[in-house]
Amino acid sequence: MVAGEDDPAALDAAKTMAEGSETEIVGITIGDGDASWILARGVQETFSVADVPNLTDQATIGKILASVVKRTKDIDVIVIGDPKSYSGVPVSLAGSLGWPSIMELTSAKIEGDKIIATRHVGSEEQTITISTPVVLGFVAKSEEKRTPGMKEMLMARKRPINKILLSDLNIIVDDRIDSRGSRAPEVKYAHLFEGNPSDSAAQLIDALRKEGVL
Repeated sequence: MVAGEDDPAALDAAKTMAEGSETEIVGITIGDGDASWILARGVQETFSVADVPNLTDQATIGKILASVVKRTKDIDVIVIGDPKSYSGVPVSLAGSLGWPSIMELTSAKIEGDKIIATRHVGSEEQTITISTPVVLGFVAKSEEKRTPGMKEMLMARKRPINKILLSDLNIIVDDRIDSRGSRAPEVKYAHLFEGNPSDSAAQLIDALRKEGVL
């Protein structure tokens, strides 16, 4: 998968969270993804599963990424671009790992042993505190401020890449999805129910009845 427009925002967030610590950022690419994209942006190590075919099944893509994570060092935070065209990949990745996930984030930082993440829902800014391990999906607020030059890209292509074969992951790829298009849901924003579990469940049921779902 080639880098998307939200991936620079995800990488910036990873750098912010790693700043001032000994945290190491590791890149993962699959298929036709160019590992030098992230190596040219300051990441020292990356893993590549180049023999993954072009897939429309986003659940399988997430499963492949999760398999790489499981065999790669001690990873406890995954940052990933959250594009609308591949919105199923981050949540599938989190589901395959059994980790929680938060999507549509715009920034994140570390405070103590917690991650403080921010996202915008309509006109509201939400601040979310979460522990690791976790998958964080980021959306870009603007274009990438500085793209690597030719010299940086050429130097990045000389760096070693940890290559993994799809067969190493024991995953059988069976892309059975025939995508005929997509559309955004009519309801644009999610509603957050707060309180203890029983109160939240009661609020959800009440909201579903008002919408005519129940």
